[in-house]
Amino acid sequence: MMQAKIWVDADACPNPVKEMLFRAAERKSINIVLVANQMIKVPLSPFIKMIRVNSGFDEADNYIVDQLSEGDLVITADIPLASDAIEKGALAINPRGTVYTPENIKQTLTMRDFMEEMRSSGVHTQGPNSFSQADKHAFAQSLDKWLVKRR
Repeated sequence: MMQAKIWVDADACPNPVKEMLFRAAERKSINIVLVANQMIKVPLSPFIKMIRVNSGFDEADNYIVDQLSEGDLVITADIPLASDAIEKGALAINPRGTVYTPENIKQTLTMRDFMEEMRSSGVHTQGPNSFSQADKHAFAQSLDKWLVKRR
C-alpha cells in the first residue's frame, strides 16, 4: 500500500500551519508536497517537496487533484478544491482546523456560493478574521487526529 501524502495548497497557507506540517513530516516520516505558483522556501528534507506550477486560475488546485490518491490529506482553504479532493477519496482540512468530509462538503459549498452571490450583488460581507492562536490549535488537533488514524 502506498503511504498517504499530505498535499498543501501553499499559496495562501499561513506560515504557522506550514511550520507545523514541516515538523510533522520529520516526526512521522510522512511525505508533504507544497504546491504553489511561486517558490516557497521549505526545509531540506527527504519528506518535504515544493512543486511550482504555472501562474493562473486554479493551476495549483488542478495539479493537486490530478496527483492525489485515496487516503491522502489536502490542506486548503479553497472549498471547491476540498470538494474535489473528497470526491477522489482524500480528506481535506482547512488551515483553521475545519475538517471537510463527504457529510459536510455539499453544505459548505452551498454556503460559499451563496456568500459569493451576495458579494457580487454588492452586499459587503466581512472577510475571514486574522489567523489566531485558536485557529493554530484547532489545525494542530485536526492534523494529529489524521496522523493517528493513518497508522
